[in-house]
Amino acid sequence: MQIAFLTAIAMLAFAANSVLARLALSDASIDPLAYTGIRLASGAAVLVCTAWWHARQASPHAGGRILGGSWQGAFSLSLYAITFSIAYVMVPTGPGALILFAFVQIGMLAWAVFKGDRPSWLEWLGMAIAFAALVYLVSPGLVAPPLPGAVLMAVAGVAWGAYSLVGRGSTAPLADSAGNFGRSAPAGLVLIAIGLARLRPSWQGVALGLASGAITSGLGYIIWYRALPHLTRSRAALVQLTVPAIAAAGGVVFMDEAITPRLVIATLGITGGVALALLSSQKRPVTPRGT
Repeated sequence: MQIAFLTAIAMLAFAANSVLARLALSDASIDPLAYTGIRLASGAAVLVCTAWWHARQASPHAGGRILGGSWQGAFSLSLYAITFSIAYVMVPTGPGALILFAFVQIGMLAWAVFKGDRPSWLEWLGMAIAFAALVYLVSPGLVAPPLPGAVLMAVAGVAWGAYSLVGRGSTAPLADSAGNFGRSAPAGLVLIAIGLARLRPSWQGVALGLASGAITSGLGYIIWYRALPHLTRSRAALVQLTVPAIAAAGGVVFMDEAITPRLVIATLGITGGVALALLSSQKRPVTPRGT
């Protein structure tokens, strides 16, 4: 029950990131670069302080490493955060979250294939259904999300998938997350300076950026990494497919965004296709790539 509760809180935090970004950026309360910078810098502050406190509690007199992570992880995190924020200037909450998490899963499945995994026909069918639903979601029409925003959100999804792959072998998730955010913090400060030169933000925009960085990103990632070791890879992937629905509900409640038939059909197609591929992948051995 504890792990289920932590997982649910983490999914709410992920969905809240989409809602907060849309609230801040849809009405130009803050420049997207400044929002990204505030998110990275405040997330770094929370995670670094938490990692330091955790290390001191675990071993008060130890002089070991407090921060971990890598520059690859920091780059993936920064690319995700920047493209995520710019995309949410153009894309509604629900479709944005749907595109984001679809490309997280599709990108990770594609990487597995590249590394030598050999999908079954059910996995290929699931991926084909998900891709067709994505094409349907962004195909021209009055309710289609703008293509540039959809492309940026797809890049954000691939970057987040890469960030997840970089950290899959982590034995110290808190230290690695803090290290990745800490490495991204200088770039965040530069983004804040550029964003402030482009647009003077409102206090609401700044507050939303701080909430996204310090609470739903910083604390949300800590909660997620607490639950993650107790979930199988397929369950961890599948529970993340609940985020678009939660985000879409948040868009309706907080911004009066409409849930269109196209969004409903695309959501069913993408989540169903990815779920089929993930579940099918657990029923066969992985064929390693030859060296």
